[in-house]
Amino acid sequence: MKRRLYIGAILVGSFFAPFTYNLQHGSAAAQGKSSKQAPRFEVDPLWPKPLPNHWVLGSVTGVAVDAQDHIWITHRGADSLANNEKGSILNPPTGCCVPAPQVLEFDQAGNLLSHWGGPGQGFEWPQSTGGIAVDPKGNVWIAAAGIVAPAQGAQAAAERPGTAPASPRPQDAHVLKFSRSGQFLLQIGHAGKVEGSASKTGFNRPAALSVDPSADEVYIADGFGNHRVVVFDAETGSYKRHWGAYGEKPDDRGVGIYSPDAAPSKQFRTVTCAAVSKDGFVYVCDRDSDRIQVFQKDGKFIKEAFLSKGTLGDGSTWDIAFSADPRQRFLYVADGHDKKVWILQRDTLEVVSSFGDGGRLPGQFYGVGSIAVDSKGNIYTGETYEGKRVQKFVYKGMGSSR
Repeated sequence: MKRRLYIGAILVGSFFAPFTYNLQHGSAAAQGKSSKQAPRFEVDPLWPKPLPNHWVLGSVTGVAVDAQDHIWITHRGADSLANNEKGSILNPPTGCCVPAPQVLEFDQAGNLLSHWGGPGQGFEWPQSTGGIAVDPKGNVWIAAAGIVAPAQGAQAAAERPGTAPASPRPQDAHVLKFSRSGQFLLQIGHAGKVEGSASKTGFNRPAALSVDPSADEVYIADGFGNHRVVVFDAETGSYKRHWGAYGEKPDDRGVGIYSPDAAPSKQFRTVTCAAVSKDGFVYVCDRDSDRIQVFQKDGKFIKEAFLSKGTLGDGSTWDIAFSADPRQRFLYVADGHDKKVWILQRDTLEVVSSFGDGGRLPGQFYGVGSIAVDSKGNIYTGETYEGKRVQKFVYKGMGSSR
């Protein structure tokens, strides 16, 4: 019988009520009490099952769930692995290990169903993958989010003595669409052709994407280099519209380092998610500004809320997913800096619960940067940086926040 570790629903207070979060000890102290109900989860410590062929994951950059409740992930591969994690591809090789293919598909039980990824004819594979999405037709979308890294050629030469250093690969500025089996279908933008926040044809290191099935449109968080959300036709790749913070026209001027004491920035800093709810609202992560902004599909600004507003560095709002109930009552927010998942009441953006803490054990996180939900309400998380794993949290129904 599988061992399971219980993740309790912990009240962290009203979204706008004062609360303190101790980063050193990973605890939250809420002010006041509440009887609100919140989703509760158990971590499945044996999900997924071990990969074959001595494969290991690099930094996970995207997690998605398709219409069959299969779980898809993408990771950065060899470039994100230390030499002692990829010894089998070095010269001389060791007995373990090998970077796994960069796109992996799992079933509900954690079995690996398919795998693909890497350079091919007719498209430019990302220097570093960003987010992943699967549309209702089963097509797989991948954001290309890599920045030029001059040391890559020297690193490759060090790993394979006798080879000449390769030229640095161009900076990513595109998104890709494949069939579920990995057949190339569409590319928007081009590697090395970096375009600004007013572009109708390209990007600057897009971080993530999602597909709105009701309109057959793909929403792209063009936010590692630019400061916007941009929408394209999911079939033709033709440009539709774009906008920046508060629904205003974005530009490429720097907005400076985030300060929780300063007035909110009129521009996005780092847009790392753009997801469409069933009732037609677009939720956008402005990661380095610790905030979520909500829009209509045409870009009209509705509201914003700050999450763990004192978080500096990489910020608190990395990725979001909606709960599986028909009304999508809850919003799950991956917070890679504070190393937890926040649970928000979607209509008010009020925090009702959270789970997770920093660490390597099941149910703990290091760099939790992506999140997805299946039709049963189970949560899947991906960890970037040195986290390099995906976890499953089984939905256990509703319970009182505490």
